[in-house]
Amino acid sequence: MARNMSSPAPFTPAPVSATQAPDSPRESESPPPPGLQGDLEMELLGLATALYNLGTTVVNDLTKEKDKPGGVAGKPVGIRVNEVINHLATLEEMSSSLDTMVPMQVLVDIDSSRNPMQLTKDRIERAATENQFMNGKIHAIDSYRKLLDEALVQNFPELGEYLMESSLHTATQSGEPIKVEEDASMLPNGV
Repeated sequence: MARNMSSPAPFTPAPVSATQAPDSPRESESPPPPGLQGDLEMELLGLATALYNLGTTVVNDLTKEKDKPGGVAGKPVGIRVNEVINHLATLEEMSSSLDTMVPMQVLVDIDSSRNPMQLTKDRIERAATENQFMNGKIHAIDSYRKLLDEALVQNFPELGEYLMESSLHTATQSGEPIKVEEDASMLPNGV
């Protein structure tokens, strides 16, 4: 397996217009927030880029040291470290003017090497599953209520008027269309 020993070019993100988030998969749909929040996003992207460049520089220097012993002059690792420090210093300055709170669970998940996007996806899927389960329960209770009302009307015809009123009241609250059935005996002249 051959390894390319030439130094890689520093990572630079593709140019992004001012109305697009630089790392958004849906660039046209998610512009960066205005003001300080957008500046923070851009600074965090710069930090990520600087960390990536530092990592590739260190790996590249380690592979060169295997081939050429000695000679510390000209290594760009110090420059890359200074870039990271500058980004961190800028973030520290920005932090005094921010009041956004990050939930502790998010930080714990990131420290545990869990992808926040995957956690968000899992939580949304769990909420959707629980929603479907709850909708199933509601549907089961509604169908049971309808069966119970029918049985009560059949066995206690005098309750029919009250049960019909409660069914209409429940249907209007739930947003269901109200179905009114006409009795053939109620039509004039059997029409």
